[in-house]
Amino acid sequence: MVSKLDFKGDFWVLPSGFILKEEGIDQAAHRILQERTGLNDIFLEQYKVFGDVPRNIMAIVGEIRALNPKKFEDSSVRDIDMEWLTKRFISIGYYALVDINKVVPKLMEIDQSIDWYDIDDLPSMIGDLNYQVTKALEALRLNLDSKLLGFNLLPETFTMKELQHLYETVYDRPFRRNNFQKKMLDLGVLERLEKKYTGASNKAPYLYRFMS
Repeated sequence: MVSKLDFKGDFWVLPSGFILKEEGIDQAAHRILQERTGLNDIFLEQYKVFGDVPRNIMAIVGEIRALNPKKFEDSSVRDIDMEWLTKRFISIGYYALVDINKVVPKLMEIDQSIDWYDIDDLPSMIGDLNYQVTKALEALRLNLDSKLLGFNLLPETFTMKELQHLYETVYDRPFRRNNFQKKMLDLGVLERLEKKYTGASNKAPYLYRFMS
């Protein structure tokens, strides 16, 4: 999910927020996710802290102000209100696994738009945000087996073909059917159930679910 800021110029960002003084970082991440998606109790995991020096926050704020002087003059935003944005920032990256059909992206005050984008068609975002997406995808691929992340992206029961399609989507490459099935069964995390009813039981695929 990517947002375009409501300022003159092409300023694209990831939906994010700031940690309140009385919050823990995980609590803040869940709050921000709920504010942006309206969803609760979904998988959310920290994957990396971004703190290289400099992270160009001051330059970005200055560019936004330079392109939008009237907007700032006509608003209640004062220099003292913006000063803290010019300080050094450290970002804590989280990725969430959600059913996009259940998400209604919520615009915040400074957003012009917010929507889903294919990872191959992401706009050029400010700062190191495109790099953050790259690292999130790397973490997702690394953890897909060990943490059963697929559980959050599949129904309670699913076919092997549906599971393979999920893996191929995440890894952006095809898998050989027989090799993939053996790999997944060897993990020892799937329970095979009855065949999926299709009207032709001899051709119907088996249903699976993750072991609890």
